[in-house]
Amino acid sequence: MKRRRELGERIGDRRAAAHHTQESFCEATGLSRRHLQRIESGEADARYSDLLKIAKALGTPVSDLTR
Repeated sequence: MKRRRELGERIGDRRAAAHHTQESFCEATGLSRRHLQRIESGEADARYSDLLKIAKALGTPVSDLTR
């Protein structure tokens, strides 16, 4: 649970640093807003395919998100 929250915080922080709103980030990743909210809050596990989409939209390797 703690690692899930930490991953969500990293994703949210990087999204905000890239000047994306949740809405614009959802458009960039193809994820639903509710799913993204649940990932960022640590309520949901991100599938590997989700992480690939998120990393691509952020221009960063998946390993930077999962460290």
